Amino acid sequence: MYRKVFNNKVFDRKVVLVSGGCAGIGRALSVRMAQAGARLVLLDLDQAALDSMVQHLDAHHNAEALGLRCDVADAEAVQRAVTLAIERFGGIDVLVNNAGITHRSTFVETDLAVFQRIMAVNFFGALHCTQAALPSLVARQGQIIVLSSLSGFAPLLYRSAYNASKHALHGLFETLRYEIRGSGVNVMLVCPGFTATDLRKNALVGDGSVTRQPPLAMGKVASPQDVAEAIYQGALRRRRLLVLSNVDWRARLLARFFPRLFERVLLPRLSGLKPAAPR
Repeated sequence: MYRKVFNNKVFDRKVVLVSGGCAGIGRALSVRMAQAGARLVLLDLDQAALDSMVQHLDAHHNAEALGLRCDVADAEAVQRAVTLAIERFGGIDVLVNNAGITHRSTFVETDLAVFQRIMAVNFFGALHCTQAALPSLVARQGQIIVLSSLSGFAPLLYRSAYNASKHALHGLFETLRYEIRGSGVNVMLVCPGFTATDLRKNALVGDGSVTRQPPLAMGKVASPQDVAEAIYQGALRRRRLLVLSNVDWRARLLARFFPRLFERVLLPRLSGLKPAAPR
């Protein structure tokens, strides 16, 4: 995909904070924003990956970047990180709530601790980052970008905790969008389809350990770079909802209006299973 790197100055010198900024979509979007002239604040758990990413952004994109080790599930750690970011750069213009984890296990086989950890990262992590950054975002009439999923409107088998966390994100940020209307802050929910990241490779199983099984076959998988480009273009237009899955219209239509057909035809394929035989 051709990327028009230098023709738009919307994000030039803007401060963009990305949670989970060292891998997958978060890394690709950080690079894309750096190409557009943004200054980056990256939150991640891996200090070595942060150091490497900051060096990469400086060496290859001449971009200022601050890498902060932070577990977004820890509200106090998030507040400290946001405070450091504002002290360094003066404020935050764009918040990208990208950090997330998933699992692959049936509901009955999934420990409560797995549900709690997934909600802590996927839902409360986004909540913590948004609460901490919102005053600055309002002052600068910025933008909140939330990485949801296809499963935000169409469930996937063996991912009950993950599905629940994405539905919760929609409830939270659609409400927030309404409550802060008139503030100048845009809220964009992004629903990618299956993307070639380490998310599925590092999926938890029911007891909380990382799966040793290869990722399930999902059909066509997007690249993080193409997803990042679509998010970047959506951010330029201050979109409210961005659905990127190659099965978006079918999943949304069938799940909402024809749930039995969705369960029989599309759900097994989206979940990496063979469709049930006709009865």
